[in-house]
Order: sequence, then C-alpha cells, then structure tokens
Amino acid sequence: MKKLTDKYFSNYVSMLNVNIEKALELIKERNWTTDSFRFYTAVSVMSSARIEGETMEIDSYLKHKLQNIAYLPTLTEKPNDLFEAYEFASDNALTLEFFLESHRIATKHLLPENLSGAIRKGNILIMEQQTQQVQYKAALASVVTNEFESFWVELDELIQKKLNPKEIFYYASLIHLVFVKIHPFNDGNGRTGRLLEKWFIASKLGEKAWYIGSEHFYYKNLKDYYL
Repeated sequence: MKKLTDKYFSNYVSMLNVNIEKALELIKERNWTTDSFRFYTAVSVMSSARIEGETMEIDSYLKHKLQNIAYLPTLTEKPNDLFEAYEFASDNALTLEFFLESHRIATKHLLPENLSGAIRKGNILIMEQQTQQVQYKAALASVVTNEFESFWVELDELIQKKLNPKEIFYYASLIHLVFVKIHPFNDGNGRTGRLLEKWFIASKLGEKAWYIGSEHFYYKNLKDYYL
C-alpha cells in the first residue's frame, strides 16, 4: 500500500488557514546571510530539542550560538549535534545516504556510534516526552527495514516530481508523519523527522525554506502536534 499518497490532499487544502504562496513570497523577500541562517537554525534546533525534553531555553541557546556564550556541555552537546546536522543538510541534496549521515551527526551524544545512522533491530514504543505516556507502537523490528526502504523509494519519487506549493507542504507533513510512525532508528527519530520535513521543502523551494519556523510552531503547539 502506498504510504505517501495524495488521498488526503483535498482535505488538507480545505483546512489550510494560510495563503502558502503569499507566505513564500514574504520569505523570498528576506536577505539570505550566514548570520540569518544561524539565527533561524538555532531557533529551529532548540525548539526541536525542547520537544525531545532538552532543558536549555531557546533564548539561552541563541546567546550560545550567536554570541559564543559558554554553557555546560550537558546543555549544549545534543542541540549542537542537531545544529551540525542542519548545516550538513543545508549543504547537501536529500538522499538516503546523506539522510543517514545527518542522523549520525544528530545523535553523536545520544546513541552509541554503532547505532547512529543504523536501522534498529528491536521493537520500540513511542513516548510523549512531556507526559511520558505511550503514544503508539512503531513498525515491528521484523518489518522496519522493508517499511523504511519502501518509504524512501516513494520519497525519492516525490523529490524528482514537480509539485506546486500546496503539494510540497502537504507531502512534507505526510513524510514527517509516516517517518515517525515507522520510527526506523533506536532514538533521534523525532528530531530527524522534523529535519527531514524541512529538508524536503528546501529540496523543492531552495535555501530560503530553512527560514520556515516549523519546529518552533510544533513546540508552541505540542498538544496538537502529538494528536
């Protein structure tokens, strides 16, 4: 059964409360600089890390990345790994090889080296970080490799396909959802799933897509995010 289907596209469009085309024009009008990339990426990274239970405040992380203010390594190591993964993604095409490498980078201080960028061997439950309640069961270990491989075949087809803006954001959100439902890695699926969503958008719309604050929006709307 096709995972990245257009079955829900009409419902998605009917529920949109933003003019995607106009919003993209506003983003395109912004100047693209190294400093602006660092600022928006720092906000995205720390928002994503906060969703996963990291305790550092977003404002403090901005001071760390933009003003070189030092904090305890226990606060900065994992967010900095994720920041490096975003930098890597922005410099490279979205391919399976590069995505696995981004997971290795993002989980340097989260997983043993042999588990980073590697498909898990065991079964796993997904917990909501704020409440520690079980959200759902991921794909069984017996099928997770096949599920992830077939997902990536469909994703690669979408990367090659011409899409309009509404289709791009529809498929980006569906890619995010299907990926975390498969949960191919032992850990780091949430943060790399959010990275994957934005990476796909950037593959279609160009570098200014990295300005989009999807991670911060999810962080501010956690209850709806986990529905």
